[in-house]
Amino acid sequence: MMIWRLPTLFLLFLSLFFPTAHAALPDDSVPLRAAVDPSLQAELENRLDRLSLDSRVAAGQLAVALVDVTDPERPRLAQVNGDEMLYAASLPKIAILLAAFERIGAGEMTLDDETRDVMTRMIRRSSNSAATEMIHRVGRDYINDVLRSPKYRLYDEAFNGGLWVGKEYGRGSAYQRDPLHHQSHGATAFQVARFYYLLETGQLVSPELSAEMKTILGEPAIHHKFVGGLLGGAPEARVYRKSGTWREWHADSAIVEHDGRTYIAVALARNPRGGEWMKRLIVELDGIIMDAPIRTAGL
Repeated sequence: MMIWRLPTLFLLFLSLFFPTAHAALPDDSVPLRAAVDPSLQAELENRLDRLSLDSRVAAGQLAVALVDVTDPERPRLAQVNGDEMLYAASLPKIAILLAAFERIGAGEMTLDDETRDVMTRMIRRSSNSAATEMIHRVGRDYINDVLRSPKYRLYDEAFNGGLWVGKEYGRGSAYQRDPLHHQSHGATAFQVARFYYLLETGQLVSPELSAEMKTILGEPAIHHKFVGGLLGGAPEARVYRKSGTWREWHADSAIVEHDGRTYIAVALARNPRGGEWMKRLIVELDGIIMDAPIRTAGL
C-alpha cells in the first residue's frame, strides 16, 4: 500500500464516525496529494532530463513540484522528491505571512498600512529585519503551531515534514528546530505547493484574506531565479512569488498566471548552481503548462 493512501482511509473512517472532524480539515486534504497526473509527471521528468537535472534529482540535490490549477477544482500534480525536506532560507517567510493573517482573521492584529508595509517588505524584498519584526509580533511558537495544526497540516510528520520557521532571520541561534530534520528554516516542495493551492482556492484563513496575501506575494522586487527566467521570455506573465538563498541552498516558489493558464511551481536545491537551475527550469515548467491543450487543462 502506498503511503499516501493511509490518510485516505483514515479520513474515510473520520467521515463515517466523526463527520465534524473531517469538516475541520482543508478541502484539499486528499485531492491534491492524490491528484498526480501521469502525463504531467512524464513531461516533468522529460524536461528535467532535457536540462540534465535528472541526476541532480537522483542525488537528492533538487526537489520540484508543479501543479496545474487552471481548473482549481481539478488540480493536476507532478513532483520529484516532493516530500524531501530541504533548507529553504527565506522561502518559509510565507509561513510568517500566514500566521500573521491568522492573527488578523482572529481579530488579534490589525491589517493597517504599517503592518501591510512590513509584510510586503518581508515578502517582496525578502527583508530579514521585517521578517524578524513579524515573528516578534505574531509570536515565535504560534507560527509552527499554525503550520502543524489540523486546520492546515503544512508541517506533517506523516509526510516527512514541510514548512517550518524555527529561527529569526539574522544572527542568533535557532529557538525551535523541526522535530524530524532539525531545520531552522525548512520546506518540502509538496507542502509549499499545497500552501499556494490553499491560497489560490481561498482556503488560507478566509477567501478575502487569501486574496490579501496573494496581493502581497505579487510584484516581486527581486528579479532572479523563476522571475528572471520566466519574465525574460514572457513579460506578460503575472508572478506571485517567494524565493530564498543562503550559500549553496536555493529555493523558489510561485503562482504563475500566463495566457489563460494558472499553475504553481516550486523548486528547492542544494547546489551552488541552484539559482541558475531554477532560471532554466521555470521556462520548461511554463512550457509544459502552455503546451497542454486548454480544453484538457485540469482534467
